Amino acid sequence: MTDPLNLERQVCFALAVASRSVIGVYRPLLQPLGLTHPQYLVMLALWQHAPLSVKELSKLLQLDPGTLSPLLKRLEASGYIRRGRDSRDERVLEVTLTPEGWKLRSEAEGIPSSVVDRLGMGLEELQELHQSLTRVIAAANGAHH
Repeated sequence: MTDPLNLERQVCFALAVASRSVIGVYRPLLQPLGLTHPQYLVMLALWQHAPLSVKELSKLLQLDPGTLSPLLKRLEASGYIRRGRDSRDERVLEVTLTPEGWKLRSEAEGIPSSVVDRLGMGLEELQELHQSLTRVIAAANGAHH
């Protein structure tokens, strides 16, 4: 009989190691852009949806504002984003991209295909994995409530 606590059989172990390993593949690709992986995720969200309130960004990235805030500070210091009060509602802190932030997008366009090349896995397999992981995230979020 197999031990239910066998480390190699734990989903959490496989996910943690896969996450670290895949982020490691991104690291050398993001270095020339001066971005960490968490900062890259913020930029992806902004390139797709900017401007966004901090609250919207926090929800999109599934990051609490306390974790997001230092990422935004660093990106602002790098000149990629600007944080300011929303002109329509002073209580809302809005995040916008600077011209440098928009320019960075074209430099980042090659990253997804480089990651796929470096992983050496088929696009179809990666898309299936993404769908499975999306279901795992939804199930885990459902289990929290």
